[in-house]
Amino acid sequence: MAVESQTIAAISTAPGRGAVGIVRVSGTGAGQIATCLAGLVPSPRVATLRTLRSAAGALIDQGLCLFFPAPASYTGEDMLELQVHGGPAVLRELLNACCAAGARQARPGEFTERAFLNGKLDLLQAEAVASLIESSSAQAARAAARACAGDFSLAVQGITQQLIELRVILEATIDFSDEIPAFSADAHTAKAFDNLRQDLQRLLQKAYAGARLAEGVEVAILGLPNTGKSTLLNRLCGEDRAIVTPIAGTTRDVLSVDVDLDGVLFRLHDTAGLRDTADPIEHEGVRRARARALTADLIVQVLSAEAAALADPPEISAALARGQRVLRVINKMDLVNGTARFIPSVTGGEVWVSALLGQGIELLRAALLEAAGVVDSAEAPFTARARHVRALEKTAEAIAEAEIQFRDAAIELVCEHLRLAHNTLEELTGVYTTEDLLGAIFATFCIGK
Repeated sequence: MAVESQTIAAISTAPGRGAVGIVRVSGTGAGQIATCLAGLVPSPRVATLRTLRSAAGALIDQGLCLFFPAPASYTGEDMLELQVHGGPAVLRELLNACCAAGARQARPGEFTERAFLNGKLDLLQAEAVASLIESSSAQAARAAARACAGDFSLAVQGITQQLIELRVILEATIDFSDEIPAFSADAHTAKAFDNLRQDLQRLLQKAYAGARLAEGVEVAILGLPNTGKSTLLNRLCGEDRAIVTPIAGTTRDVLSVDVDLDGVLFRLHDTAGLRDTADPIEHEGVRRARARALTADLIVQVLSAEAAALADPPEISAALARGQRVLRVINKMDLVNGTARFIPSVTGGEVWVSALLGQGIELLRAALLEAAGVVDSAEAPFTARARHVRALEKTAEAIAEAEIQFRDAAIELVCEHLRLAHNTLEELTGVYTTEDLLGAIFATFCIGK
């Protein structure tokens, strides 16, 4: 895919006033624009203090000029960076001067798009740049930085290499059928399928966690009336955001609060108590609670310690059946002389607290991080987007179908499903892509990046 030869320019610092503002220029005309505005092309990668003037000689500002010759630049093209005082008027005047000297204003994400097209980044890394800028928590920023560094790309490349090796073995039986004995589902190839499926599943789990980090973890707080859901929300966010009374049905609507837990954004949704009611307003609240449960990444089921042994309500049973994680919070443990504890499990675990007294809340914070699958570690996730998750799921489906056909010795169908899986993975990194896809991705970037 050809890269446009036009030279582009944009203000690369955030809108508003600041101590320093930056205008970036990329393209074959970057050196000419440096000469026009600063009187010279600075030595490569050396900050040079210059007086900047328009083509008509009008003084704009005094600032630092940096020049990065191709291909050793962010975009892979000649790049000029002008650092001046961060007033909006100064930056606009400087950008106008760059355009008058031969550049045009860049589209959103065009600098990073050129970096991708020039082979400086793959598509996963390019998208991670936007995720890093948009990060709403410390862990989300770290996850995006891992993707920028290529962690996600390397994992995808590892899966792709396994696919290629498997395709080579299987397609050889078609291309050289005269020399190779009739196909049979041998143990070596079956093991290769098994390894591929397991590695892809591990990658999918990290992508799920990375997507939750990028967007924030959606948590639905569910339970019967008067189990302490609103008190628990207030404890977690550190202020009285929800109304708390002993009257059942106090919470009528969904109350949403963003909470940062150890650098991870959790979006907590306090909901109406689950029960049948003739009150039309409360009934609507219960309906909204059930709807919120359907889209939550994690469900926090709040139970009173005095009734912890009760059977799960249908909403919780349905969530578990859908594969959602459910963290059971046994509240009001002070009423039964209980002790704060966390019992992890594959479905989410159980934690005992007293929201009223603040006991066990730190355990609850740790339990939320673990149940959401975003605990920071050497195996911490890299940032991912819905596009990435869908592509990996599509790849997993194609491989699963190929494995079924492999057991049935339908070799042509095996190879076709593996080809589809291979193409989907290459769409992830941008080895194979379309202009429409690129346009949709880079349109979400900010101008100047």
